[in-house]
Amino acid sequence: MTTPFHDLPGADNGPLPPPGCPAHGLTSTGPGGLRRLYGPEHENDPMGLYEKLRAEHGPVAPVLLVGDVPAWLVLGHSENLHMTRTPSQFSRDARRWRLVHDGTVPPDHPLAPVFTWQPICVFADGADHERLRGAVTDSIARIDHRGVRRYINRYSNRLVNDFCQDGHADLVSQFAEHLPMMALCQILGMPEEYNERMVQAARDMIKGTATANASNAYIMGVLSRHVARRRMTAEEDFTTWLVEHPAGLTDDEVSQHLRLVLIAAYETTANLIANVVRMVLTDPRFRAQLSGGHMTLPEAVEQTLWDEPPFTTIFGRWAVGDTEFGGQQIKKGDALIVGIAAANVDPVVRPDPHASMQGNRAHLAFSGGPHECPGQDIGRAIADTGIDALLMRLPDLQLSVEEDQLRWSSALMSRHLNELPVTFAARPPQDVAGTPMSTPSTTPRPDWQVETPPRASAPQPPAAASVPLPAQVVPSAQAAPAAPVASPPAGGIPAQRRPKAPKRMWQAVTRWWRGY
Repeated sequence: MTTPFHDLPGADNGPLPPPGCPAHGLTSTGPGGLRRLYGPEHENDPMGLYEKLRAEHGPVAPVLLVGDVPAWLVLGHSENLHMTRTPSQFSRDARRWRLVHDGTVPPDHPLAPVFTWQPICVFADGADHERLRGAVTDSIARIDHRGVRRYINRYSNRLVNDFCQDGHADLVSQFAEHLPMMALCQILGMPEEYNERMVQAARDMIKGTATANASNAYIMGVLSRHVARRRMTAEEDFTTWLVEHPAGLTDDEVSQHLRLVLIAAYETTANLIANVVRMVLTDPRFRAQLSGGHMTLPEAVEQTLWDEPPFTTIFGRWAVGDTEFGGQQIKKGDALIVGIAAANVDPVVRPDPHASMQGNRAHLAFSGGPHECPGQDIGRAIADTGIDALLMRLPDLQLSVEEDQLRWSSALMSRHLNELPVTFAARPPQDVAGTPMSTPSTTPRPDWQVETPPRASAPQPPAAASVPLPAQVVPSAQAAPAAPVASPPAGGIPAQRRPKAPKRMWQAVTRWWRGY
């Protein structure tokens, strides 16, 4: 049993020390000896920190947020499921947080954009939640997924065109950070609002930085003006569908939900794209299974959602009353955090954290319960379609630094790659309206093909070899003719394809998959 929160500074016995005072030195622990979910230890090794907390406290651990604000981090998989599925016990209504009522957490706290109550579904329970979330899910259901994939391909082509002649790129700043914002601005009906400031503000506002509130204000200004335009002129887009929904959302409610969709989908998808590409470039499991046809790109995305979830935590839930939970005494009004990354490696459900989870969607990457992310399939579509287009254009991608030189930045809710530097053979730009196609490389590389993998005794491809392309096959000149391949199942890339299949049929399959 750990020290209860009511004995900690700032809980019941007075305000916390101000953020600039010596009590906030960058050490791993703070008042009461509790570990901080910010600072060097959390920045450098959040997963290691979670395991220390699990060993010290069990499935629910007391932690300190920015400013040494106390909260509970839920580490256990089953405990997270219980918390997210029981709103009668753990509410999403941030107005229940007693540290806000007593002034411990001020309105201008760096995490205010994340926890300040707003008239949106994620801060509502019961009938209010059903009304607001119903408007969101109904509008998401109207999105044309084939049309979205078409735009994603074009935007991917456009981004690759910006660096394909250089022979090198940073796939975080030049691809992963931009593709989701381009696609989401299109879905929301405001492609003209896509710019570098939107990209950086979206990433900044959830980090708990000194500029988070200013970034939030900028985004809300853009969205409020957009909603006003749609009240005047309706279009076939997500914003108009929210405005016109029978739930009768106010302009403020529409703007707030647009921000929710934009920020949540952007941050998760940008991180997911970077993580999947890194896995493909560095993890032998991915390379062998993709090249051997035993894993499709969507399956690689799912494995990454287990290993590197784009949101590491979600803040927060608030205790409706005093309760015992995970061996801890939780007081009414305490804040709790959904520990996504920690739950995904909970030894109770995943004894071997390195084991393949192929075909298993029990991860908590998109949370759970009534507040589970309603737009997760759109995020998956942006990630797997965009990565597929990237690898088709640049099938010889290679990491240009050693894997241990890659660096991450960690905030309360997410951990993302700072850079993903790669090299490839320089290529000319392509028509952005066309289907992405690979172009011949002047650099010799192995003939990757989807076929039965070699026996264990056979030599495996070296780590620096070209990246196998799951949705494109490069036939070997020496391969024997193969039987015709069956048509793919709806909604997926064929799992296997032998060399020398009819060229026209494969082009038709590719066009069908991308919505052309």
